[in-house]
Amino acid sequence: MNSKKGAARDAKSMVNDKTRKVEEKDIKKRKGALKEAKAKKPRGSKKAAKAAKDPNAPKRPPTAFFLFLNEFRKSFKEEHPDVKGVTMVGKAGGEKWKDMTDAEKLPFINKATQKKTEYVKTLAAYKKKQEDNDEDDPTAEESDKSKSEINDDEDDEDEDEDLED
Repeated sequence: MNSKKGAARDAKSMVNDKTRKVEEKDIKKRKGALKEAKAKKPRGSKKAAKAAKDPNAPKRPPTAFFLFLNEFRKSFKEEHPDVKGVTMVGKAGGEKWKDMTDAEKLPFINKATQKKTEYVKTLAAYKKKQEDNDEDDPTAEESDKSKSEINDDEDDEDEDEDLED
């Protein structure tokens, strides 16, 4: 009798497991339906809103920390030639930067401010050049007709003149 009770329990547990799985599937379906009902945001909207980067624009200058890190990298590689990981060099440089006093950081800060002023000047010149090019370029103005329509109109005028002659 014990084997019959054990088999009955196994059968009941199997049935309960199957019904539980079916119920979970139904719940998942309902959750999926709820997700679809919510309004979806269009993907890539942030990227589309962002202006295209001009490859000719001057590059931003490095910060004082990055100027320090360039020099630190060289000395760190000489001291630890077996270390190949970029993260190890970065972490060691960050720790060293934190431990440095303001007096030790001063040369890097001065270089960074000098590079920043140069960048501001070149950026201003670049923007002025861009504005001048936009004003001088007659094709920059928009027209109601596309270029192909304008060319078609000119061809039609030429044909009309030929017919009159």
